[in-house]
Amino acid sequence: MPSIFTRIINREIPGHIIAEDEHFIAFLDITPLVMGHTLVVPRREVDYIFDLDDETLRALNVFARNVAVALRLAVPCKRIGVAVIGLEVPHAHMHLVPMNSADDLNFTRAKLKPSGEELARMADAIRAHL
Repeated sequence: MPSIFTRIINREIPGHIIAEDEHFIAFLDITPLVMGHTLVVPRREVDYIFDLDDETLRALNVFARNVAVALRLAVPCKRIGVAVIGLEVPHAHMHLVPMNSADDLNFTRAKLKPSGEELARMADAIRAHL
């Protein structure tokens, strides 16, 4: 069964897509830690990030960096935090999270529940800086 990320990639379910190319896609997390929380995902469904081949792993990081630069311009913050958890969805992915404190990258705290309109505005703001 395809992962939820594959279903977003295939446009079977909606997603607030920030950027994409033939190998990767970035879209907003719908239950973010902070507004702007973005997921960067390889199109090819691989469960564990360190099972990606070297070239794909390098390219994923370059793609993520480009998204992170735009994210930081759209969401003023001290840093863009990067996390690879990989327990909830069996599809390799990176979290890019705007941070002003270490607590902004705390995955045990309650998630936000922004509206579709709020997510759409955020996606537009980030894409404007790509």
